[in-house]
Amino acid sequence: MGRILAVFVALCLPAQVGLGLPADCAGDDPAPATALQVAQVHMGSKFTIVVHATDRERAARAIDLAFERIHRLDLVMSDYLDESELSRLSASSGSATRIAVSDDLWPPLATAQLVSGWTRGAFDITAGPLTTLWRRARRERRLAEPQTLDRARASVGYRHLLLRYEDRTAELQRPGMRLDLGAIGQGYAADEALRVLRESGFAQALVNASGDIAIGEPPPGATGWKIAVPAVDRNGQTEPVVMLLARCAVSTSGDAFQAVEIDGRRYSHIVDPTTGLGVSHSAAATVIADRCILADALATAACVMPGEAAVQLGDRLGLAIRVIARDGEKHLAMQTQRFGWP
Repeated sequence: MGRILAVFVALCLPAQVGLGLPADCAGDDPAPATALQVAQVHMGSKFTIVVHATDRERAARAIDLAFERIHRLDLVMSDYLDESELSRLSASSGSATRIAVSDDLWPPLATAQLVSGWTRGAFDITAGPLTTLWRRARRERRLAEPQTLDRARASVGYRHLLLRYEDRTAELQRPGMRLDLGAIGQGYAADEALRVLRESGFAQALVNASGDIAIGEPPPGATGWKIAVPAVDRNGQTEPVVMLLARCAVSTSGDAFQAVEIDGRRYSHIVDPTTGLGVSHSAAATVIADRCILADALATAACVMPGEAAVQLGDRLGLAIRVIARDGEKHLAMQTQRFGWP
């Protein structure tokens, strides 16, 4: 998704997740120098895996397996590859045909539909026709014609993606529908990579998919991993604050590095499925959840929704959500009770 900073099993954060303390307020000893860190590019983004281990050779093999898992998921979920499972599913749109969905593709589809319902369509993986138009608008610095947007919107709507759980099939009801997992796929891949590491015997691990971060057990001698998230200082300016997190996931989305100005107005790379245009009101949103697939999707949705609505949703779900919105030249922060610090 182009983040600011370096399936679904529960609505609430597990009780042991280390939320609520900036790093300078919680005691943690320096971790031993046993970390193995490897980075590769997948899904058009940089994935970084960090593992703490005494057997570096065995850890390196586990990291290779984790990257292989990410690569396989990319081949399944890519909307750039015509032969990917996702592209073949999109090609069936409007045919009144139920398509069998693999075990690899089902979790992001099912989770996406849950998030779409919670957010009343602020998150919508059927917005592929609109994201395609917005990529062109950003590249050319020119908005699409209204009639072109109208035609694209006619093919969009999460309620027209029908998932049947009994036989794990999907039907895209509207002609021209095209699925885009760009706001959920990296989080899912990070979760899967962390699972591979854990099952290989390396629980003290972290997978960072360009800001979608799946976090395992803390490093040796520490109470959590140090994760930087956006905050707002007393002057209303944004600055990073470091939190200690373990056994959870965190995702930050926003327009810090991927904004564009068109006709004097600043737009994010994140598309509002209702308008078909980039979001212009939100600067950043951070979500902490039990799985990265959920944090990834909700961080995007929280940028699209009004900040107050995103916080209210987070409180209802028992999740930690922090939204930073623009107020002229300054920024205002709002957060759920679960976020836990000023």
